[in-house]
Amino acid sequence: MEPLSFSKIGDKKIILKITGKDEVRQHLAELGFVVGVEISIVSKIGKNMILSVKESRIGLDMSMVNRIMV
Repeated sequence: MEPLSFSKIGDKKIILKITGKDEVRQHLAELGFVVGVEISIVSKIGKNMILSVKESRIGLDMSMVNRIMV
């Protein structure tokens, strides 16, 4: 298990765990980032990542991406 930030553009991963405070985990869950969901890395721009989850594209900063374990 490693943080999603170690993944490369084009990778498809399954979320294994979400770390952080309850508020952070709840916020990510509301965006569709829950355990068992497949996500793919669309692009990396500076300290941000564009991710595809549940047919949506969402941009997250690296502090949030580092909480998603794959």
